[in-house]
Amino acid sequence: MTSEITLFVNPTAGRGRGAHAAQPAASALRDAGFSVRTVLGEDADDALHRARQAVAAGTGALIAVGGDGLMSLALQAVAGTTTPLGVVAVGTGNDFARALGLPVRDPAAAGRLAARALKSGGVRDIDLGRAGGRWFGSVLASGFDSRVNDRGNRMRWVGGRFKYDLAILAELAAFRPIPYRIRLDGGDVREIEATLIAVGNGSTYGGGMRICADAVMDDGLFDVTVVADCGRATLLKVFPKVYRGTHLSHPKVTVHRVSSIELAAAGVTAYADGEPLGPLPLTATCVPGAVRVLTG
Repeated sequence: MTSEITLFVNPTAGRGRGAHAAQPAASALRDAGFSVRTVLGEDADDALHRARQAVAAGTGALIAVGGDGLMSLALQAVAGTTTPLGVVAVGTGNDFARALGLPVRDPAAAGRLAARALKSGGVRDIDLGRAGGRWFGSVLASGFDSRVNDRGNRMRWVGGRFKYDLAILAELAAFRPIPYRIRLDGGDVREIEATLIAVGNGSTYGGGMRICADAVMDDGLFDVTVVADCGRATLLKVFPKVYRGTHLSHPKVTVHRVSSIELAAAGVTAYADGEPLGPLPLTATCVPGAVRVLTG
């Protein structure tokens, strides 16, 4: 194992926490005897290019410092390679780190954990989803939740979590069930009306919402949560239960465990790890052991 590792940093993550988090994480790694090289990018494409260059050059690990957006970029660089991924989660949601039981908003602890894992071989091989040419680690969202994301992203005049609360209220007022066409594991095409369909490699999205509460990241399967067509009153009752994962017992909710899913619906954008993936239709496939993560 090379002693030179790469710190992959988003300086704007978590309203500026990324820049502040890089130093204690780097210090923890250097104190453990590692040589640390920091990679920044002028934009997402440039950052990913630089991260891929570091992986191709044989870096001992890619340590991502930021939120789920940066983790998503890091996955594009390390998936399918033997280069391990370290996670220093300092963003707003941090769902990838939560699902793995890694430190959240504690960059020094996360840096120490990564250093220990590199020295002891504390690496976990986990699955990733693959859809639209991109890898994802947590959840692919489509339907009501993705429309909330769409609306929230258009609301430039307000920031933070509050804009998504406003977006939820606005989408509730306008919402109608969505006609989907789905195919599970290459079976028959089914036509259903649903509020949302979430494809979970991990268990949470949106900063701890347990939409696919029982998903396991190394079982080779997605947990697909389908919330059937329901009125606004029912949705208002079901949606708060997502934070505890207790929505799964509601009669309008079903879960399918599959290795692949085809999704089609008009006017629906898919989001993976909180990032826009593109409009449906798409096919998502679970790829076992696609990435090595430093877990201590």
